[in-house]
Formats: sequence, C-alpha cells, structure tokens
Amino acid sequence: MTSAPTPQQAKTGPQQGYADIAQAARAVGLQIYGALHPCERPVKGLSHGTLILLGCGAAYWPIFTRSPEYLEARPDPVDRWSTRVIGSLAANLGATAHFPFGGPPYTPFVDWALASGRAFTSPSQMMVHDEVGMLISFRGALHFDQSFDIPPPPLAHSPCATCTTQPCLTSCPADAMVEGGPYDLAACHHHLETPAGVACMTQGCRARCACPLSQGAGRPIEQTAHHMRYFHPS
Repeated sequence: MTSAPTPQQAKTGPQQGYADIAQAARAVGLQIYGALHPCERPVKGLSHGTLILLGCGAAYWPIFTRSPEYLEARPDPVDRWSTRVIGSLAANLGATAHFPFGGPPYTPFVDWALASGRAFTSPSQMMVHDEVGMLISFRGALHFDQSFDIPPPPLAHSPCATCTTQPCLTSCPADAMVEGGPYDLAACHHHLETPAGVACMTQGCRARCACPLSQGAGRPIEQTAHHMRYFHPS
C-alpha cells in the first residue's frame, strides 16, 4: 500500500492540473477513462492522493502503429508501448505509473474503474464505460501523492439502466454473453475457430461493438482485429 503523503506534498499539489494531464495524455494517444481520490472512494492498494485512469484514445492506433514496439514485431507490443509511454508520462508529471498487466499479482484496475464512477458492470457482467462503451481498454494509471480537483462522473447511474435494447446480450453469435453472466469463454473461443467466427476476428467482438456507447471509442477495425488476434491466437 502506498504510504501517506508528507505535509509538504499535501500542501504543494501537482504543478499540472487535471486539464493539463488530459492534454498530455491525448498527445500520446491516450485519454482519461476515470479519476478518483482514494481517501474519498476507498479502493484496493491506495489510500491517498489522486488516481488518473488512462485508456486508448481516438488517436491511439495511428500513434501506436508508428512506434518501435509495433514495428519491432516482438511479443506484447501494446504492453511494451504502454510501459514506455505511461512510464514517461509519470516521470514528466511527477506521478507513479501502474499497469493492468505484468502479474500475478495484478493491480486492481477493475476495482479502481468501478470506484471512479465512470465504469459499470453491464448486464452480461462485462465492463462498460460512459464514453467508450464496451470497447473500454485500460492501458495504465497515474497516481499522484497530491490531491487535486477532478471533474465529477458525467452519469449518475449505469448507462445500461436506460438501454432498452441491450444489444450486448443478443449480438453474440456464440451466445457467450447472457444476462447475469458468466461470460462463456469456451464457447467464444470455439466460435472463433469456425468459419462463422471470421467476422468477429476481423471486425471485433460483436457484442462489445454492439453497445451503443462503443462508437465513442473511435476505434478503427484494424485496431480491434489486432486485439482479437492476441485474445485468440491462431
């Protein structure tokens, strides 16, 4: 658990504010997916300061595909890119970087995301975000010892509460997502092995893409196909 800030840290605050952090994230293809003060919203692993959750932004894919991690054709390019880019952001902004990979043990990103008030559990039990829907993709987080102003979550409740069609439950050709869960991972992988699964492999998970909010991710098909190849290697 991170130690409590010193009196000096508590007084000074970061040189950058929330808007500056958001701008720095956008410059490298990321966006803020959520933020919270652990002292106000208790979460695992942290007790103070300000936590900023980062995920893929609309500019991520063209930036990533020009990166050395992508061009080197070595394993785990997305994770290596995230480590370098978010690690650099942390160093420049005076924060500590955390990542959802590299375990076990794993950093509790699901706990942090739900506590931010911007991510929710969908009817299928998969996570949904208020802006990028079910194409949510956390790449890392920045933890600042200081507490500074962050905007409140834009929604008072889960967007699923007012979604009348709930296409996440009806769009999966393998019926792998059902109300209340659990997600049938075996059925999903089996479907992807068949000719009928080619569309999912090349265009993305039908259920995740069907979420009305997923359009907000601005994700190109090539990016989704890249992630599907890692999810289901041939």
